[in-house]
Amino acid sequence: MKKFQLVTLPGDGIGTEVVEGALKVLKDACSRYDIKLEVQEFPFGGRSFDQHGTPATDDTIEACKASDAVLLGAVGGEKWDHLTGADRPESGLLRLRSELGVFANFRPVRVYPELAHASTLKPEVISGVDILIVRELTGGIYFGKPRETNRSVPDPYSFDTMRYHKSEIVRVAEKAFEAAIRRDGRVCSVDKANVLESSRFWRDTVVEFAGSYSGVELQHMLVDNCAMQLIRHPKQFDVILTSNLFGDILSDEAAMLTGSIGMLPSASIGNGPGVYEPVHGSAPDIAGQDKANPLATIASTALLCRYSLNLEQVARDIEQAIEGTLAAGYRTGDIYTGDDKETLTGTMEMCDRVLDALENVEKPETA
Repeated sequence: MKKFQLVTLPGDGIGTEVVEGALKVLKDACSRYDIKLEVQEFPFGGRSFDQHGTPATDDTIEACKASDAVLLGAVGGEKWDHLTGADRPESGLLRLRSELGVFANFRPVRVYPELAHASTLKPEVISGVDILIVRELTGGIYFGKPRETNRSVPDPYSFDTMRYHKSEIVRVAEKAFEAAIRRDGRVCSVDKANVLESSRFWRDTVVEFAGSYSGVELQHMLVDNCAMQLIRHPKQFDVILTSNLFGDILSDEAAMLTGSIGMLPSASIGNGPGVYEPVHGSAPDIAGQDKANPLATIASTALLCRYSLNLEQVARDIEQAIEGTLAAGYRTGDIYTGDDKETLTGTMEMCDRVLDALENVEKPETA
C-alpha cells in the first residue's frame, strides 16, 4: 500500500464545503489503487486569524512543508476586510507560497462540451478551448521591494516595485516549456515590453532560454492584446507564460470562457510540496448554503495527483468522473441554464454524483 501525507487548509467561506467534498472524491479515487492518504487539517486565512491572531501559524507552515501536497480551499471575506498588512487572510496565502517555494502556477482552462453554451461567448468561439496558463507566482510586483505609501507630503504618493531576477524567469519558463512538450508544443510569452523595462528583460530572458527547446514554438504577445485575443480567438493558445501580475488578471479572465470561475482548478508547484486550490474565492454570500460548485476543487485534486503524487491514472479517473457527471446533466447554480436535460444540485450532491461517476470509470489492467 502506498501512503501519502496530505495537509488540507479549508480556509474561509465556501472553502470548508468544497474541500470536504473534494477530499471524499480524492480518497475514493486513491483507494481504487490501494493508496492511502493521511490527512491533517489546519485553520488558515481569516479563520486562523480568529483563532490564533495570524492567517498562517508557524505550525501550519511547517506541517505543509513536511507534507507531500497541500489542498487549499479559499481565504478572505468581508469579515476581515478591515485588517491590514500581515494580518490580512491573503497574506497567509502569500507566505505559504513563498515558504513552500511554489514559483509556478498552472491554471488549465478547458471548456467541457456540455458547458459550451454556459459561456457568455458563442459556442463556436470557445468549443474545444484547452489552454494552460503558467503564471510566475513568487516574484514580481506582489513581492518586489521597496514599496511605500507616503501621506505626509502635500501630494501623497504610493509605489510598488516590479522586480524579476533572471533565475526566477528561467525556472518558470522551464515549467511552461516542459508542459508545452506534453501538449501541442506552443508557448505564448505575455509581457508589456513596449512600456516596461522589467518586461523587456522578461522577453529577452525567455528568448535566450527558448534556444534549448527547438521543438517548442515560441511567440510573444503584449498583455493588452492577449486580454483581447482570449475573448476574440481563445483557441489560438496552447500554453501562456506570464508574470505574477499579468497572470493573476489573465487567468481570471480566461476562467469565464468556461462559463463559471467555479470550474477552474489550479496547481502551484516548485521543487517541494505543491499547493492545489480552485481559482474561485471564498464567496461568503453563499457560504453554508450548499450552493458552491465543488468541481474546481475536485479537479484540483486531479492536478495534485498528477504533479505531486505522480499518480497519473488516479488523476485521469477523477477527470473522467467530472466529465461523466457533466454529461449526465448535473449542474450547480453557477452553470445551470434551466435546460430540460439539466438537474440542479447542491455542493454535496454534486460531490456524490462525481463519486457515482467514478464507480463507472473503468480501471486499466495496469496502473
